[in-house]
Amino acid sequence: MDFKNIFKLLSIIGLTLGIFFFADIIIGYIHNESYNKFFYFDIIFTLTNIFIWLILKNHTINLTIKESILTVNLLWILLGVAGAIPLVLYSDISFASAIFEAISGFTTTGATVYSDIEALPKMILFHRSLMHWIGGMGIIVLGVGLLSIINPTGSLSLFKAESTGISLDKLTPKIKDTALSLWAVYIVLTILDMILLKFFGMSWFDAINHAFSTISTGGFSTKNNSIAYFNSDGIIWVTTIFMILSGVNFLAHLKLLYYDTSGYKTDEFKWYITIFLILGTILTFVHSDITGDAIYDSAKHSFFIISSVITTTGFATINYGSWHHAAIAIILIAMLIGGNAGSTAGGIKVIRYVVIFKTLFAEFKRILHPNAFLSVFVDGAKLNNKILASTFGFFFLYVLTTALMTAYIYARGFDAMTAISGAIAVVGNIGPGFSLVGPIDNFGFFNDFDKIILSIGMIIGRLEFYTVLILFSSSFWKKF
Repeated sequence: MDFKNIFKLLSIIGLTLGIFFFADIIIGYIHNESYNKFFYFDIIFTLTNIFIWLILKNHTINLTIKESILTVNLLWILLGVAGAIPLVLYSDISFASAIFEAISGFTTTGATVYSDIEALPKMILFHRSLMHWIGGMGIIVLGVGLLSIINPTGSLSLFKAESTGISLDKLTPKIKDTALSLWAVYIVLTILDMILLKFFGMSWFDAINHAFSTISTGGFSTKNNSIAYFNSDGIIWVTTIFMILSGVNFLAHLKLLYYDTSGYKTDEFKWYITIFLILGTILTFVHSDITGDAIYDSAKHSFFIISSVITTTGFATINYGSWHHAAIAIILIAMLIGGNAGSTAGGIKVIRYVVIFKTLFAEFKRILHPNAFLSVFVDGAKLNNKILASTFGFFFLYVLTTALMTAYIYARGFDAMTAISGAIAVVGNIGPGFSLVGPIDNFGFFNDFDKIILSIGMIIGRLEFYTVLILFSSSFWKKF
């Protein structure tokens, strides 16, 4: 293993991160806040990464799969520490709490330890949203897009280690070009969302922060009451639409620029929209029937909630944690779905359910017709056994990790709903759960050790299990 590869790549990503952080300082300057400590930290952080890069500037990066996996894991330590230090400097929280907040930001989980968000300096509010936005498309995709390290075993394996899909679909000849094109789409969607939020009544500051959180499917807000603070139907519907768009494979949006609509004709997209509409409609009528609310008001909140939960964003317009058990059950189902592969959303992902159910139906047919030769097809393509094994393996690891996290939280003395929903919210990168971690609550009541465990859970979920858990395999540290 060549650690020069790892440290050079981390230094370049760290340098990029340091440049992004200067935007936080600019916000502090604009709002006449005391930004000196942040400025000194960012200067030291940026210069340190420049120094490491200068030492290794003549080294050619050529990553192996093992080095790629280790780089991705070490990157999250870098992100957690770098993102946490400004929080410690400008708010009265422990370093473990700051690590939790930073990891929650970069993984786009959106769980927070702050009870009074509005008391934070604006540059820290922007810092939280910026962490979402950077993490949304994937810090590794950003790194690949900036570096000319394209080779079959290097950047390709690194891209796969971070990517959220079953397989990598390259639209352009080089991954670097695809990554940069995806970032262009990401920026355009962010700007469109920001303009519309401003049009419907947000200030420019709130609009850019909520656009960052929406397109990244993160969920950090500048207000204690999240989207509910603005009391605007326009803001609610705009955010609903952009959350759903952000839960779609970004390659579909990119293909649309080339007048190719095939990305919206996939099995995954069709089921994603179908599930959203079905759950939103059921929740609308269930909530309206139980509470007597008008259908429009119930639909407005219900479709927002489903879009927020299914895309793992975590915004709230209302305290749905206090709704009837039937409504909570529907929301809990949405929490277990997730967005599309290749989107900024977390969770299990719709494509995996498509693969799992098609495989199960094929097995049912095989029982009835033992001699039949049956295959599983998605979008007309036959899936090989490697993909099927990986999909079922992922599902098993998701269930196992969530169960262990649930057991840990429950063993700490918290109620069952807090334990179950909290584990799903953390591992699925959703943010809020129910009970003590509901949409109007926060994770600040956990002790420092709990927050580190929960942070690890967020990272495992963000990197989709294999990339982290393989480190515990003895074969990883041997030749393979």
